[in-house]
Amino acid sequence: MDLENFESADMNKDLNGKNKDESIDPKKMQSELEELVKSKFGDKVHIVSKGLDPLEQEEEVELLDDELELDFEYTPKDIKNYLDDYVISQDEAKKTLAIAICDHYNHIKRDYETGETPHYFKQNILMLGPTGVGKTYLIKKIAQLVGVPFVKADATKFTEAGYVGANVEDTIRDLITQADGNVEMAQYGIVYIDEADKLAGGRKIGGREVSGRGVQNGLLKLLEETEIETRSPFDMLSQLNNAFGQNNNRPKTINTKNILFILSGAFSGLEDIIKKRMNVNQIGFAKRKAVDNEDNLFSLATTQDFIDFGIEPELIGRLPVRVHCNHLSSDNLFHILQDTKESILNQYNDSFMSYGIKLDWQPEALQELAEMAHSEKTGARSLMTIFERIFRDYKFELPSTGVETFTVTKELVKHPKRELQRILAGKA
Repeated sequence: MDLENFESADMNKDLNGKNKDESIDPKKMQSELEELVKSKFGDKVHIVSKGLDPLEQEEEVELLDDELELDFEYTPKDIKNYLDDYVISQDEAKKTLAIAICDHYNHIKRDYETGETPHYFKQNILMLGPTGVGKTYLIKKIAQLVGVPFVKADATKFTEAGYVGANVEDTIRDLITQADGNVEMAQYGIVYIDEADKLAGGRKIGGREVSGRGVQNGLLKLLEETEIETRSPFDMLSQLNNAFGQNNNRPKTINTKNILFILSGAFSGLEDIIKKRMNVNQIGFAKRKAVDNEDNLFSLATTQDFIDFGIEPELIGRLPVRVHCNHLSSDNLFHILQDTKESILNQYNDSFMSYGIKLDWQPEALQELAEMAHSEKTGARSLMTIFERIFRDYKFELPSTGVETFTVTKELVKHPKRELQRILAGKA
């Protein structure tokens, strides 16, 4: 559905000739608007408004004078050390991210305090790596540390302008929501776009082919500097408010100059492109260059590799910082369980303690759990899968038995049903 030409002026003109100085009946106005939209686009189109209707608000709110509250005093080592408490391995990725984050927010701080804009090219980031290795988690923890709004979006949900679906500009408006309406703070937030590798191809939405290239082009202006309307031009209620001069307590636009964009994806198939490039033909014979670790080929990716993959040259050129996250070994998963502040062990300890049951985890059991999770090949996410599978019956049976403590052994992990029956028999 193409709504680009459906402007607020049309609303102002078509709603029975009303103008913003006349008395407004919101319910009647909503009904007339629905009839207008149906006449243009058919009966399958409906207007859905979220939250309270701002037209029903009687008090006029003054324009907010938002001020930046960003106290950035970190060094790259500070950020790296902070991330070490939450993310195991990925040392090179954490170091690269720490440097880029410090450069970005030191520039913002200098710009805000002095009013000067020195020559600085924004260091938007591209993250590569298989699922479950901590890409999203790293950025979420950085945003929490810095104290800026953070928005995660799925690139597969984006559509080109004029199609029904999420528009890339909606992520900027989501930052304002995360900043509690503080547009100034939203201008210094972080936008994390996952599944960015899926933009390399087209896909069907509503029976029509939507080009990944079209969405990539929509991202280009955001990654540099542009003004985005704080109210979506495709939001009927918002445009209706604008037409009648209502709800003007928010700036009309937000600038993307200082918003940090991070695109992320598994980029399955990029390894094959890299391997092909690593083969050097000499007089008709293929001579393969040595690759130290084929599990981490992303570290060898070049700009041309991404272009060959399907990423537009203009887009990849605006992502100068490349961060590759490595596959997690079973030893990495073991340390995630044992040494991180937000280990899943804490969740299970709390869950059983809710019934007065204390867990004792043996290191051999954690190692077995890590090896089982590693065989799932979905990174750290597989830990939750393995834990849920093994401890599901324990959560169901033990709270009703009076058991106050039990030890998680290697045998329990390997034979959970047998060990559960032994524990239940001991309480019979």
